[in-house]
Amino acid sequence: MTLTIWTYDWVPPPPRGHVRDLRLRWACEEAGLPYRIAAVRFEDRTGPDHIARQPFAQVPVLQDGEVRLFESGACLLHLAEKSESLMPRDPQGRAETQEWLIAGLNSVEMVSVPWWFIGLSNPPENPLEGWLSARLSRLEAVVAQRDHLAAGRFTVADLLMADILRVPKLRAALIDYPALQAFTARQLDRPAFRKAHQDQLDHFASADAARDAARAKG
Repeated sequence: MTLTIWTYDWVPPPPRGHVRDLRLRWACEEAGLPYRIAAVRFEDRTGPDHIARQPFAQVPVLQDGEVRLFESGACLLHLAEKSESLMPRDPQGRAETQEWLIAGLNSVEMVSVPWWFIGLSNPPENPLEGWLSARLSRLEAVVAQRDHLAAGRFTVADLLMADILRVPKLRAALIDYPALQAFTARQLDRPAFRKAHQDQLDHFASADAARDAARAKG
């Protein structure tokens, strides 16, 4: 059965390539899972139809037959259950994959996103700098000892962590963390990531063309 990944039909240029439907696209490409992209009009993201799918008016949403999920972490875990290439089936490998995926969301992204947001105003000192540095230092110590976070091989946990770390401002901060730099570069060099990333960019570029054509007619 073909999966459906919901995203926006259009976003402004700055977030393109970073909208979180990319995480699901990447996972499907890694696993060879067939999927299609469905789009909600950006202007309609707070409308009742989309709110019924995603109560916070965000993306992605994943539809798998009768099962529908929102939140990228939940969607990734669902996809990981469908393919051993994303998560091993032995109990220890599964546990390591799950714990590191949750760690990416709760221990790293929970700090890095507000750190980035505060930094947009260029404060003299970012009050979250020390907190972020502590989290990155601990993560650096882990990846300095191994190529992958879980199970001794690529899993959906690596995918998620790399997507968190590749945000430009955060990736620039990795200059002091060579193991994290190398870890992120390895994951982003995977063909599945490159395809998923380009497909998302193409999706929004097509939306630009469609909007331009509509304006020309109007």
